[in-house]
Amino acid sequence: MSTPEVACPTCGALAAWSPSNPFRPFCSERCKMVDLGGWFEERFRIPGQPAPDADGDGDQPSPTAQPAGHETLQ
Repeated sequence: MSTPEVACPTCGALAAWSPSNPFRPFCSERCKMVDLGGWFEERFRIPGQPAPDADGDGDQPSPTAQPAGHETLQ
């Protein structure tokens, strides 16, 4: 039985789909790192709801927010 081959997602070269290829589904470490760089640069995205803002404008109240009726006196 022959080793199955898949097209490398980065360059399209055929890559062995077996334990002997530690970079699968990529053909090389270079192609693997190029793909990882694309994720870091946000060229690839997974659809979904936007993450809450870091400044607390999302769904969660900010840690300093007071419940209604409990305003801080100045």
